This record gives sequence, C-alpha cells and structure tokens, in this order.
Amino acid sequence: MILNASDLGWDESSGADSIFPQDQLDRSSSYEVPPLTVWGVVLCVSGTLITSENAIVVTTILATPSLRAPVFLLLASLGLADLLAGVALILRFLFLFCVEPSDWSELLTSGLLVTSLTASLCSLMGVALDRYLSLSHALTYGSSQSRRRAAVLLLLVWLGACVIGAGPVMGWHCLGEPNSCSVARPLTRTYLSLLCGGFLVVVMVTLQLYAGICRVARRHAHAIATQRHFLPANQSYASKHSSGRGFSRLILILSVFVGCWMPFSLWGLLGDASSPPLYTYATLVPAAGSSLLNPILYSLRNKDIRKVLLHACCPHRFTHNTHIHYPVDV
Repeated sequence: MILNASDLGWDESSGADSIFPQDQLDRSSSYEVPPLTVWGVVLCVSGTLITSENAIVVTTILATPSLRAPVFLLLASLGLADLLAGVALILRFLFLFCVEPSDWSELLTSGLLVTSLTASLCSLMGVALDRYLSLSHALTYGSSQSRRRAAVLLLLVWLGACVIGAGPVMGWHCLGEPNSCSVARPLTRTYLSLLCGGFLVVVMVTLQLYAGICRVARRHAHAIATQRHFLPANQSYASKHSSGRGFSRLILILSVFVGCWMPFSLWGLLGDASSPPLYTYATLVPAAGSSLLNPILYSLRNKDIRKVLLHACCPHRFTHNTHIHYPVDV
C-alpha cells in the first residue's frame, strides 16, 4: 500500500525521505536503486521485529497440543495475521531499496497488507467475543463444540480477509486512473472507503463486546461476593474494585486498540488523492504498529503461553504443567 500524491518525494531538509517512486519516472532509463534512508531502516527493522515476535507466538501455540482452547486458536490467528503484516513491510522494503519496483509489486504488497490488517482486526474482535462467551457461558466454555465454533469463525474471518485483500490484484486499483486514487495508492477511494467503513464497524462491535464483558463480570463478582457474605446485598461491588488490576488492563487494551485503528479508519473516509501524504503516514503507522503490540497485550500476557515459553527457554528451571487454565484476561 503506497501513497498517491504526485509529489510523494519529500525534501531532505524536512527530515523525511522519499518512500515510493513516482509514476512520472522514465521507465525506459536504467533504474538505480535509491540509497538507504531512515524510513528504509525503520521499515526493515519494524517488519523484522513484527515477524519474529508473532512467529514465536504462532509456533508456541501450534507446537503445544494442550493449547487448543478457543482462546488459543484466536490468538494463533491474530499472531498469523500480524506475522503477514510484518512480511508485507519487509517486502515493501525490498521493493523500495533492493529491486526495481513495478505495478505487480505494489499490488502484491497492498493486497497482503490489506489481508493481514483485516484478519488482525477481525481476530481482535474474535478475542473479545471469546472473552464475552467465556464469562456468559462459563460452564460450556472450552468444550469441543466451542472449539468447532471458533474454528468456523476463523475460517470465515480468513476467507473474508483474503477476498477483501484480493481486490487490488483482481483489478480494483487506480494504477490506470490516477484521479480515482485514495490517500493510499494503488487503492481506489471507493475501495478504501468501504474498507475503512468496515474497520469502523468492527471497532464499534469490539467496544460493545468489551462493555458487555464489564457488565457480566460485575454481575458475577457481585453475586459471588454477596453469597459469601463479603458484601451486603445492596452494596456495589464495582465501587470497591473498579480501580483494580483488571479494570486497568481493560483501559490499556481499549486505549491501544482505539488509538491504533480509529485514526486510519477515519482518515481513509475523509481524505482524498490531494491530501498531504504526511497525514496518511501518521494514521497508517499506528495501524501497522498494532501488529507489534498485539503479541504483548494478548498472547504474552497469557500465563499458559508464558509457561510454555519459559519451559522451552529453561527446561531445567521451569517445569511445564500440562494442566491449562482458561482465564479471561480483561
């Protein structure tokens, strides 16, 4: 995914380097690989970190037979989507600074990035749905039926993401019609508007699910506390525990989630081909950066995944307990 302004090259004095070659370049002349810039270093390093971090998560979950609960399937899907986003960034770096870029390379990286970001966002919604169901249907959570439902959900997520990401490759692009380009070339304005509109819908549904998680958790906690005579029946449990660790984690997760996805979703709807490229970078970087934060906020915070990793790193010091718990890490 690249930007579509006719003057994408930025002056060296501005501190930003040219990111994508202009269409007006003479293709008949011999192509010279541009010198490595600060942007190129950031692109390569961030792509490598995202790929490595999520590869560890995906390998850990898939290689551990005991990690087969719905939550771990969703976390593996999230890790795979973010891994593909890192691969897309690495490919972007290679096409910019190592080999001569072409139309097919733009379409390939754009489609892969759209697919990965769509699957990542939908997997985040799936994680929120799993947490809601684990509270509202605690007795049946983790059953084989729940795992089948999670598998079907992931199948639909990835089929939808692949179909959406195939749009540029299948001809829904603006390479032949520059006037129809959006803020992210080669995506058309119609395509990006539909994509960002879908992103906003997923964001709102996810926020509603987390609001439902808070309501269910408060009801359960108050009922348990009342039955054990820790609190009188008319006293609010939330008033004593609203500032607890779970609430702080929820605020952190939602802040990162909204901060990463909302800016680009809104900018894709409001911007056009004449918009300054800097604004697109300022909103697209957080969306891609969410792939770096997701493993830390979701997978590595899970104590069962941490146990597996610690046992793999230090097998003599940490004993691996095969009994897996399914906590709802709000």
